[in-house]
Amino acid sequence: MNDPIAGWRAEHDNFSRLLDVFEREVMRFHSGDAPDYELMLDILLYLRHFPERTHHPREDVAFERLVAYDSSLQPVVNRLLQEHRVIAVEGARVRDLLEAVVADSFVERAQVEAACASFLLYYRHHITAEDTKIMPQAAQMLTAEDWHAVGKAVSSVRDPLFGEQVDERYRELRRKIEAEVSA
Repeated sequence: MNDPIAGWRAEHDNFSRLLDVFEREVMRFHSGDAPDYELMLDILLYLRHFPERTHHPREDVAFERLVAYDSSLQPVVNRLLQEHRVIAVEGARVRDLLEAVVADSFVERAQVEAACASFLLYYRHHITAEDTKIMPQAAQMLTAEDWHAVGKAVSSVRDPLFGEQVDERYRELRRKIEAEVSA
């Protein structure tokens, strides 16, 4: 990793962009319009799978090393690790609700809105907490050896959405994100 903090922030920025698109679709739902449920499901799929395979394992190593240097960070790290689990559960719940809507099952609008709002709230809070409470500490405390260990936490996995080659499943999502950036 050339600049691991920059890479960490870039991934958080990408996740935040996805949350912005997701939130706009939720607002369409809230106002009575028809959101793009497939797009929302693609966002959930990406936010559940890519971070779990790459982002969180690297964070786990960084967190462990930070706590080894400063044990007072343990409560913050514990909370962030718990939030990873909560976000996964909330994401699965939202996915199930959206899949039920797509399948024309009866789902209360309020239930979908509440689940989406909870997911968005947890995810945004989590990113902010890492950006403000952990990244500054990591930038100051972690050594080149630590960052090497962080980088080796996962084998090289290409990003199926923000990488150079976009998976077929995510092409529409990537197109939408690029159109919003251009606007």
